[in-house]
Amino acid sequence: MSEESEFDFKEWEQASLKKTFHYSFGYLLVFFMGSQFNSYVFYYYEVEIGLPVALLGLAFVIFAVWNMINDPLVGYLTDRPFKWSMKYGFRAPWMVIGVIPYLICWWLLFAAPEALIKLSDPWPIFWYFVIMSCLFDTFYSIFSTHINAGFTTHFRTDAERRRSSAINTTIPQILALFMGFTVPLIYVYGNRDSMVLAQSIVVLLLVFCVLLLIPGIKETEDIKERFQRGYETTERQSYSKTIKAAFKRKNFVSTLIVFALLTLGDILYKASSVYFMKDVLSLPLYNAVFTGLAWFAGFILFIPFWSNLSKRYGHGKIMKLSCILIAIVYLPQLFIVNLFQAIFFSFCGGFVAGAFWVTLGPVQADVYDESTVETGKHQEAMYEGIRTLFYRMTIIGQAIIFVLIHTMTAYNPNPNAVQTDLAVLGIRIHAGLIPSLCAFIAFIVMYKWYDLTGAKQSMLKPRLKELKL
Repeated sequence: MSEESEFDFKEWEQASLKKTFHYSFGYLLVFFMGSQFNSYVFYYYEVEIGLPVALLGLAFVIFAVWNMINDPLVGYLTDRPFKWSMKYGFRAPWMVIGVIPYLICWWLLFAAPEALIKLSDPWPIFWYFVIMSCLFDTFYSIFSTHINAGFTTHFRTDAERRRSSAINTTIPQILALFMGFTVPLIYVYGNRDSMVLAQSIVVLLLVFCVLLLIPGIKETEDIKERFQRGYETTERQSYSKTIKAAFKRKNFVSTLIVFALLTLGDILYKASSVYFMKDVLSLPLYNAVFTGLAWFAGFILFIPFWSNLSKRYGHGKIMKLSCILIAIVYLPQLFIVNLFQAIFFSFCGGFVAGAFWVTLGPVQADVYDESTVETGKHQEAMYEGIRTLFYRMTIIGQAIIFVLIHTMTAYNPNPNAVQTDLAVLGIRIHAGLIPSLCAFIAFIVMYKWYDLTGAKQSMLKPRLKELKL
């Protein structure tokens, strides 16, 4: 049975299809760049730059700790009215402020000075990575926090959110597919300049996407008034009280844990992708084009299927199903031995990933709606900051897992090295086994504690209208 309420939404302003299309480019800028970071940064600094894996792990921990401080604080400090808010918007200005600097910092992360790389002392390049990655994340957090938080306020009904979630999933995935081929087609193992060239092209493409995003983030007068009203009728809590209140909400905490576990699994899988192609399958990286196409086919072909299933049974139930399916589909990484198998299981991976991505936006928005009803004001950016903090904590997990496995299996960072059987097994473990365990635990958490379904979920919209929020 659908979770749609019979509540009349006619008085609520509906987002146009054009606006939804333009807004989807924000998700491209968030998720594509996150995928690029997870796929290439650790590998690039370990193998191409030559930073010792222990120091690289330490750098990732510092980076993640900075994220843990930065992300919720950015959300808290910017999630309030300013003098210019009623004129320019509450979220759109922060998106513009964050996006261009983060693209510049991304390019600088790969275009490390040759003089630092050639030094026998690894500490200068270590600190270069720490500074550039932290600057990148600061601006990335400003942008991504308000893109994600804006979903709840721009798209209010379940029907809007399902449609927007399908578009926000489909269009970014189509564009990310072809943009994602840039590195595999240009980068050559052992050639740093080829990676810098590939990332330069990526940045130029993303600048064009920023221009397409602008019409989608413009806030209507109704959105501005609703946001302002919440802060006029309630007192602003201190940072610590706001954080404590957030962690008392069961559905927020359970989805926080689920998203963090699935993110850790996804980061491990993507960060293993170059290692897997180079060291397990012994194939040039351009073969990632074929696995990428297979994943995309499985993903895009079944978006209507998952969207309809979500409408029929509720997005909360379909997200629970997606967790267990994702856990199963990671396991073949333990035994894949050729390109054909990699292509087939990539297709399967795309199929099950669609179930999660179609339901992510609606589930997240329901959790934020519940908070808005309970607190009497919109605090989506602050909650996004907390959620991003947990995402960034997974970077520490990925760094620790890679350092431990690569050290214990004696992984050879030479770009031309042939790895031992033990090192290959280590790659399979951090590419498949550990991500599978993460997804299985996420299923248990979601199944046991998430209860924002049925009547409880359907009552949120009438209450929001009653509160004029």
